[in-house]
Amino acid sequence: MADLSLKNLNKIYDNGVQAVFDFNLDIKDGEFIVLVGPSGCGKTTTLRMVAGLEDITSGTLTIDGTDMTNEAPKNRDIAMVFQNYALYAHMTVYENMAFSLMLRREDEDVIHKKVIAAAEVLGLQHQLGKKPKQLSGGQMQRVALGRTIVREPKVFLFDEPLSNLDAKLRGSTRRELKLLHNKLGATIIYVTHDQIEALTLADRIICMSMGYVQQVGTPTELYDTPANLFVASFIGLPPMNFFDVLVKDENTLCFGSSELKLSKEDAELIKNYVGKEMVLGVRPEDIYPSETGIPLTVDINENLGYYTLVHGILEGKKITAKIKSWCNYKQGDVINVDFADGKTHFFDKETTMSLKYLQGRANS
Repeated sequence: MADLSLKNLNKIYDNGVQAVFDFNLDIKDGEFIVLVGPSGCGKTTTLRMVAGLEDITSGTLTIDGTDMTNEAPKNRDIAMVFQNYALYAHMTVYENMAFSLMLRREDEDVIHKKVIAAAEVLGLQHQLGKKPKQLSGGQMQRVALGRTIVREPKVFLFDEPLSNLDAKLRGSTRRELKLLHNKLGATIIYVTHDQIEALTLADRIICMSMGYVQQVGTPTELYDTPANLFVASFIGLPPMNFFDVLVKDENTLCFGSSELKLSKEDAELIKNYVGKEMVLGVRPEDIYPSETGIPLTVDINENLGYYTLVHGILEGKKITAKIKSWCNYKQGDVINVDFADGKTHFFDKETTMSLKYLQGRANS
Protein backbone atom coordinates (compact mmCIF):
# COMPACT_ATOMS: atom_id res chain seq x y z
CA MET A 1 0.00 0.00 0.00
CA ALA A 2 1.10 3.63 -0.20
CA ASP A 3 1.02 7.23 0.99
CA LEU A 4 0.06 9.84 -1.61
CA SER A 5 0.56 13.58 -1.69
CA LEU A 6 -1.28 15.84 -4.13
CA LYS A 7 0.11 19.37 -4.06
CA ASN A 8 -1.46 22.33 -5.88
CA LEU A 9 -2.88 20.18 -8.69
CA ASN A 10 -4.47 22.13 -11.54
CA LYS A 11 -6.04 20.87 -14.75
CA ILE A 12 -6.55 23.22 -17.70
CA TYR A 13 -7.68 21.74 -21.02
CA ASP A 14 -6.46 22.90 -24.43
CA ASN A 15 -9.64 24.95 -24.91
CA GLY A 16 -8.78 26.98 -21.80
CA VAL A 17 -11.40 25.40 -19.53
CA GLN A 18 -10.05 24.74 -16.04
CA ALA A 19 -11.54 21.63 -14.44
CA VAL A 20 -9.55 21.47 -11.18
CA PHE A 21 -8.17 24.37 -9.14
CA ASP A 22 -5.30 24.08 -6.64
CA PHE A 23 -6.17 20.61 -5.29
CA ASN A 24 -4.21 19.70 -2.13
CA LEU A 25 -4.45 16.45 -0.19
CA ASP A 26 -2.19 14.12 1.79
CA ILE A 27 -3.45 10.52 1.89
CA LYS A 28 -2.19 8.08 4.50
CA ASP A 29 -1.34 4.47 3.81
CA GLY A 30 -4.54 2.40 4.03
CA GLU A 31 -6.96 5.35 3.98
CA PHE A 32 -10.31 5.17 2.21
CA ILE A 33 -10.72 8.58 0.56
CA VAL A 34 -13.96 9.55 -1.20
CA LEU A 35 -14.25 12.44 -3.65
CA VAL A 36 -17.88 13.54 -3.78
CA GLY A 37 -19.76 16.26 -5.58
CA PRO A 38 -22.21 16.93 -8.42
CA SER A 39 -21.48 16.15 -12.07
CA GLY A 40 -18.79 18.41 -13.50
CA CYS A 41 -17.21 19.29 -10.16
CA GLY A 42 -13.77 17.92 -11.11
CA LYS A 43 -13.68 14.75 -9.02
CA THR A 44 -13.20 12.28 -11.90
CA THR A 45 -10.63 14.56 -13.54
CA THR A 46 -8.68 14.56 -10.27
CA LEU A 47 -8.84 10.76 -10.12
CA ARG A 48 -7.64 10.48 -13.72
CA MET A 49 -4.70 12.78 -12.96
CA VAL A 50 -3.70 10.44 -10.13
CA ALA A 51 -4.01 7.47 -12.51
CA GLY A 52 -1.98 9.20 -15.21
CA LEU A 53 -4.87 9.16 -17.67
CA GLU A 54 -4.95 12.98 -17.64
CA ASP A 55 -1.86 15.18 -17.75
CA ILE A 56 -1.31 17.40 -14.71
CA THR A 57 -1.18 21.01 -15.90
CA SER A 58 0.64 22.15 -12.77
CA GLY A 59 1.33 20.80 -9.31
CA THR A 60 2.94 17.59 -8.08
CA LEU A 61 1.86 14.03 -7.33
CA THR A 62 4.07 11.88 -5.12
CA ILE A 63 3.55 8.22 -4.18
CA ASP A 64 5.58 6.92 -1.24
CA GLY A 65 7.79 9.98 -1.52
CA THR A 66 8.56 9.49 -5.23
CA ASP A 67 7.53 12.20 -7.71
CA MET A 68 5.08 10.57 -10.15
CA THR A 69 3.75 13.77 -11.74
CA ASN A 70 4.99 12.96 -15.24
CA GLU A 71 5.29 9.17 -15.00
CA ALA A 72 3.34 6.93 -17.37
CA PRO A 73 0.33 5.10 -15.86
CA LYS A 74 2.10 1.72 -16.02
CA ASN A 75 4.88 3.03 -13.76
CA ARG A 76 2.59 4.28 -11.00
CA ASP A 77 1.52 0.84 -9.68
CA ILE A 78 -2.12 1.94 -9.54
CA ALA A 79 -5.23 -0.09 -10.42
CA MET A 80 -8.45 1.55 -11.53
CA VAL A 81 -12.01 0.17 -11.46
CA PHE A 82 -14.28 1.96 -13.91
CA GLN A 83 -18.01 2.61 -13.99
CA ASN A 84 -18.46 -0.06 -16.67
CA TYR A 85 -16.91 -3.38 -15.74
CA ALA A 86 -14.97 -3.77 -19.04
CA LEU A 87 -14.80 -7.56 -18.70
CA TYR A 88 -13.78 -9.74 -21.62
CA ALA A 89 -16.99 -11.51 -22.67
CA HIS A 90 -15.21 -14.49 -24.25
CA MET A 91 -13.14 -15.20 -21.13
CA THR A 92 -14.16 -16.97 -17.93
CA VAL A 93 -14.12 -15.22 -14.57
CA TYR A 94 -10.81 -16.93 -13.81
CA GLU A 95 -9.30 -15.78 -17.10
CA ASN A 96 -10.55 -12.21 -16.63
CA MET A 97 -8.96 -12.04 -13.19
CA ALA A 98 -5.73 -13.64 -14.34
CA PHE A 99 -5.31 -11.69 -17.58
CA SER A 100 -3.11 -8.83 -16.31
CA LEU A 101 -0.81 -11.31 -14.57
CA MET A 102 -0.55 -13.37 -17.74
CA LEU A 103 0.50 -10.25 -19.65
CA ARG A 104 3.23 -9.75 -17.04
CA ARG A 105 4.29 -13.37 -17.72
CA GLU A 106 4.06 -14.39 -14.09
CA ASP A 107 4.46 -18.05 -13.17
CA GLU A 108 1.24 -20.07 -13.62
CA ASP A 109 1.34 -21.32 -10.02
CA VAL A 110 1.67 -17.74 -8.73
CA ILE A 111 -1.22 -16.61 -10.93
CA HIS A 112 -3.41 -19.46 -9.71
CA LYS A 113 -2.70 -18.72 -6.05
CA LYS A 114 -3.44 -15.01 -6.48
CA VAL A 115 -6.68 -15.60 -8.39
CA ILE A 116 -7.95 -18.19 -5.90
CA ALA A 117 -7.07 -15.93 -2.95
CA ALA A 118 -8.89 -12.95 -4.52
CA ALA A 119 -11.89 -15.13 -5.40
CA GLU A 120 -12.18 -16.25 -1.78
CA VAL A 121 -12.05 -12.65 -0.52
CA LEU A 122 -14.78 -11.66 -2.99
CA GLY A 123 -16.95 -14.77 -2.66
CA LEU A 124 -16.37 -15.78 -6.30
CA GLN A 125 -14.98 -19.30 -5.71
CA HIS A 126 -17.96 -20.93 -7.42
CA GLN A 127 -18.10 -18.52 -10.35
CA LEU A 128 -14.58 -18.93 -11.74
CA GLY A 129 -15.65 -21.12 -14.68
CA LYS A 130 -18.52 -18.88 -15.80
CA LYS A 131 -18.57 -16.22 -18.51
CA PRO A 132 -19.57 -12.60 -17.66
CA LYS A 133 -22.99 -12.97 -19.34
CA GLN A 134 -23.85 -15.65 -16.75
CA LEU A 135 -23.23 -13.27 -13.83
CA SER A 136 -25.33 -10.66 -12.06
CA GLY A 137 -24.32 -7.01 -12.06
CA GLY A 138 -22.94 -7.30 -8.55
CA GLN A 139 -20.91 -10.39 -9.44
CA MET A 140 -19.45 -8.66 -12.51
CA GLN A 141 -18.45 -5.73 -10.35
CA ARG A 142 -16.68 -8.13 -7.98
CA VAL A 143 -14.84 -9.71 -10.90
CA ALA A 144 -13.64 -6.23 -11.90
CA LEU A 145 -12.47 -5.75 -8.31
CA GLY A 146 -10.77 -9.14 -8.36
CA ARG A 147 -8.89 -8.23 -11.50
CA THR A 148 -7.34 -5.28 -9.64
CA ILE A 149 -6.71 -7.17 -6.37
CA VAL A 150 -4.56 -9.85 -8.01
CA ARG A 151 -2.21 -7.15 -9.28
CA GLU A 152 -1.52 -6.07 -5.67
CA PRO A 153 -1.21 -2.38 -6.61
CA LYS A 154 -0.11 0.34 -4.23
CA VAL A 155 -3.33 2.30 -4.76
CA PHE A 156 -6.88 1.38 -5.82
CA LEU A 157 -8.90 3.97 -7.77
CA PHE A 158 -12.67 3.63 -8.16
CA ASP A 159 -14.68 5.79 -10.59
CA GLU A 160 -18.37 5.53 -9.62
CA PRO A 161 -18.21 1.71 -9.62
CA LEU A 162 -21.73 1.16 -8.26
CA SER A 163 -23.69 3.59 -10.43
CA ASN A 164 -24.87 0.87 -12.84
CA LEU A 165 -26.36 -1.28 -10.07
CA ASP A 166 -29.92 -1.11 -8.74
CA ALA A 167 -30.54 0.37 -5.29
CA LYS A 168 -30.61 -2.94 -3.39
CA LEU A 169 -27.47 -4.23 -5.09
CA ARG A 170 -25.69 -0.92 -4.51
CA GLY A 171 -26.32 -1.30 -0.79
CA SER A 172 -24.99 -4.87 -0.57
CA THR A 173 -21.97 -4.15 -2.81
CA ARG A 174 -21.19 -1.04 -0.76
CA ARG A 175 -21.00 -3.19 2.36
CA GLU A 176 -18.78 -5.69 0.54
CA LEU A 177 -16.42 -2.85 -0.48
CA LYS A 178 -16.11 -1.71 3.12
CA LEU A 179 -15.39 -5.26 4.31
CA LEU A 180 -12.88 -5.68 1.50
CA HIS A 181 -11.08 -2.50 2.55
CA ASN A 182 -10.95 -3.76 6.13
CA LYS A 183 -9.44 -7.08 4.97
CA LEU A 184 -6.87 -5.64 2.56
CA GLY A 185 -5.96 -2.43 4.39
CA ALA A 186 -5.74 -0.92 0.92
CA THR A 187 -5.21 2.73 0.03
CA ILE A 188 -8.36 3.65 -1.90
CA ILE A 189 -9.47 6.79 -3.72
CA TYR A 190 -13.15 6.52 -4.64
CA VAL A 191 -15.23 8.90 -6.77
CA THR A 192 -18.99 9.17 -6.46
CA HIS A 193 -21.83 11.68 -6.71
CA ASP A 194 -23.80 9.61 -4.17
CA GLN A 195 -23.44 11.14 -0.72
CA ILE A 196 -24.69 7.93 0.95
CA GLU A 197 -21.71 6.08 -0.51
CA ALA A 198 -19.44 8.87 0.69
CA LEU A 199 -20.81 8.90 4.24
CA THR A 200 -20.79 5.11 4.67
CA LEU A 201 -17.49 4.23 2.98
CA ALA A 202 -15.05 7.06 3.64
CA ASP A 203 -12.42 7.56 6.29
CA ARG A 204 -12.31 11.09 4.92
CA ILE A 205 -14.49 12.88 2.38
CA ILE A 206 -13.35 15.54 -0.09
CA CYS A 207 -16.41 17.54 -1.13
CA MET A 208 -15.93 19.37 -4.44
CA SER A 209 -17.84 21.96 -6.46
CA MET A 210 -16.92 23.79 -9.68
CA GLY A 211 -13.39 22.38 -9.60
CA TYR A 212 -12.65 23.56 -6.06
CA VAL A 213 -12.33 21.59 -2.83
CA GLN A 214 -15.06 22.85 -0.50
CA GLN A 215 -14.20 20.80 2.58
CA VAL A 216 -12.04 17.87 3.67
CA GLY A 217 -12.96 15.89 6.77
CA THR A 218 -14.49 12.77 8.26
CA PRO A 219 -18.11 11.96 7.41
CA THR A 220 -19.14 13.17 10.87
CA GLU A 221 -17.29 16.47 10.44
CA LEU A 222 -18.93 17.22 7.09
CA TYR A 223 -22.38 16.28 8.38
CA ASP A 224 -22.23 18.00 11.77
CA THR A 225 -20.05 20.98 10.86
CA PRO A 226 -20.33 21.75 7.13
CA ALA A 227 -17.89 24.45 6.02
CA ASN A 228 -20.34 26.42 3.89
CA LEU A 229 -23.78 26.49 2.34
CA PHE A 230 -22.79 24.21 -0.52
CA VAL A 231 -21.52 21.41 1.73
CA ALA A 232 -24.50 21.84 4.05
CA SER A 233 -26.94 21.52 1.14
CA PHE A 234 -25.12 18.64 -0.59
CA ILE A 235 -24.35 16.39 2.40
CA GLY A 236 -27.46 14.99 4.07
CA LEU A 237 -30.62 13.30 2.80
CA PRO A 238 -33.13 14.88 2.91
CA PRO A 239 -31.04 18.06 2.58
CA MET A 240 -30.73 20.76 5.19
CA ASN A 241 -33.49 23.41 5.37
CA PHE A 242 -32.44 27.06 4.99
CA PHE A 243 -34.04 30.32 6.11
CA ASP A 244 -33.08 33.95 5.55
CA VAL A 245 -33.20 35.50 9.02
CA LEU A 246 -32.56 38.83 10.70
CA VAL A 247 -30.55 38.90 13.92
CA LYS A 248 -32.79 41.04 16.13
CA ASP A 249 -30.48 40.88 19.14
CA GLU A 250 -27.89 38.47 20.55
CA ASN A 251 -30.61 36.09 21.71
CA THR A 252 -33.23 36.35 18.96
CA LEU A 253 -33.59 35.58 15.26
CA CYS A 254 -36.53 36.88 13.24
CA PHE A 255 -37.89 35.25 10.07
CA GLY A 256 -41.34 36.01 8.73
CA SER A 257 -43.63 36.59 11.67
CA SER A 258 -41.74 34.17 13.90
CA GLU A 259 -38.92 34.57 16.36
CA LEU A 260 -36.38 31.99 17.50
CA LYS A 261 -34.68 32.26 20.89
CA LEU A 262 -31.09 31.08 20.92
CA SER A 263 -29.00 29.15 23.41
CA LYS A 264 -26.11 30.87 25.17
CA GLU A 265 -23.58 29.17 22.86
CA ASP A 266 -25.42 30.23 19.70
CA ALA A 267 -25.91 33.76 21.02
CA GLU A 268 -22.15 34.06 21.48
CA LEU A 269 -21.61 32.77 17.94
CA ILE A 270 -23.80 35.42 16.23
CA LYS A 271 -23.13 38.41 18.49
CA ASN A 272 -21.34 40.29 15.68
CA TYR A 273 -24.36 39.94 13.38
CA VAL A 274 -26.91 41.92 15.43
CA GLY A 275 -29.01 44.00 13.03
CA LYS A 276 -27.75 41.99 10.03
CA GLU A 277 -29.20 39.23 7.87
CA MET A 278 -27.77 35.74 7.78
CA VAL A 279 -28.81 32.21 6.75
CA LEU A 280 -30.14 29.74 9.31
CA GLY A 281 -29.82 26.03 8.52
CA VAL A 282 -31.69 23.18 10.22
CA ARG A 283 -31.47 19.50 9.33
CA PRO A 284 -34.84 17.69 8.91
CA GLU A 285 -34.20 15.38 11.89
CA ASP A 286 -33.66 18.43 14.14
CA ILE A 287 -37.22 19.70 13.58
CA TYR A 288 -39.78 18.24 15.98
CA PRO A 289 -43.47 18.79 16.89
CA SER A 290 -44.00 21.24 19.75
CA GLU A 291 -47.05 22.65 21.48
CA THR A 292 -45.77 26.21 21.31
CA GLY A 293 -43.58 26.24 18.23
CA ILE A 294 -43.65 27.75 14.74
CA PRO A 295 -46.68 26.89 12.54
CA LEU A 296 -45.95 24.45 9.72
CA THR A 297 -48.60 23.85 7.04
CA VAL A 298 -48.39 20.24 5.87
CA ASP A 299 -48.18 19.57 2.15
CA ILE A 300 -47.16 15.90 1.89
CA ASN A 301 -46.79 13.26 4.59
CA GLU A 302 -44.49 10.29 3.85
CA ASN A 303 -44.61 7.46 6.36
CA LEU A 304 -41.43 5.38 6.10
CA GLY A 305 -41.82 3.06 9.08
CA TYR A 306 -39.41 4.21 11.76
CA TYR A 307 -39.86 7.86 10.83
CA THR A 308 -42.08 10.17 8.78
CA LEU A 309 -41.00 12.82 6.30
CA VAL A 310 -43.31 15.79 6.66
CA HIS A 311 -43.05 18.25 3.76
CA GLY A 312 -44.69 21.62 4.18
CA ILE A 313 -44.48 25.41 4.34
CA LEU A 314 -42.92 27.22 7.30
CA GLU A 315 -42.86 31.02 7.14
CA GLY A 316 -43.17 30.94 3.36
CA LYS A 317 -40.37 28.39 2.85
CA LYS A 318 -40.74 24.80 1.68
CA ILE A 319 -39.15 22.55 4.30
CA THR A 320 -38.88 18.90 5.28
CA ALA A 321 -39.07 17.57 8.84
CA LYS A 322 -37.95 14.03 9.68
CA ILE A 323 -40.04 12.96 12.67
CA LYS A 324 -39.28 9.75 14.60
CA SER A 325 -42.79 8.38 14.67
CA TRP A 326 -45.64 7.31 12.42
CA CYS A 327 -47.61 10.47 11.59
CA ASN A 328 -51.03 10.75 9.95
CA TYR A 329 -50.98 14.39 8.94
CA LYS A 330 -53.09 15.42 5.95
CA GLN A 331 -52.51 18.14 3.38
CA GLY A 332 -53.46 21.48 4.89
CA ASP A 333 -52.98 20.40 8.52
CA VAL A 334 -51.14 22.98 10.62
CA ILE A 335 -48.75 21.73 13.28
CA ASN A 336 -46.33 23.58 15.52
CA VAL A 337 -42.65 22.66 15.29
CA ASP A 338 -39.46 23.70 17.03
CA PHE A 339 -35.72 23.32 16.36
CA ALA A 340 -33.48 21.17 18.54
CA ASP A 341 -31.14 23.16 20.80
CA GLY A 342 -27.55 23.26 19.63
CA LYS A 343 -28.39 21.74 16.25
CA THR A 344 -28.92 24.92 14.23
CA HIS A 345 -26.33 26.16 11.73
CA PHE A 346 -25.50 29.77 10.89
CA PHE A 347 -24.03 31.00 7.59
CA ASP A 348 -22.67 34.36 6.54
CA LYS A 349 -24.89 35.55 3.71
CA GLU A 350 -22.05 37.06 1.66
CA THR A 351 -19.26 34.51 2.10
CA THR A 352 -21.64 31.51 2.62
CA MET A 353 -19.20 30.25 5.29
CA SER A 354 -20.47 28.48 8.42
CA LEU A 355 -19.86 30.38 11.67
CA LYS A 356 -19.51 27.11 13.61
CA TYR A 357 -16.91 25.84 11.16
CA LEU A 358 -14.93 29.09 11.34
CA GLN A 359 -15.09 29.06 15.13
CA GLY A 360 -13.81 25.47 15.19
CA ARG A 361 -10.87 26.37 12.96
CA ALA A 362 -10.05 29.39 15.11
CA ASN A 363 -10.03 27.25 18.25
CA SER A 364 -7.94 24.42 16.75
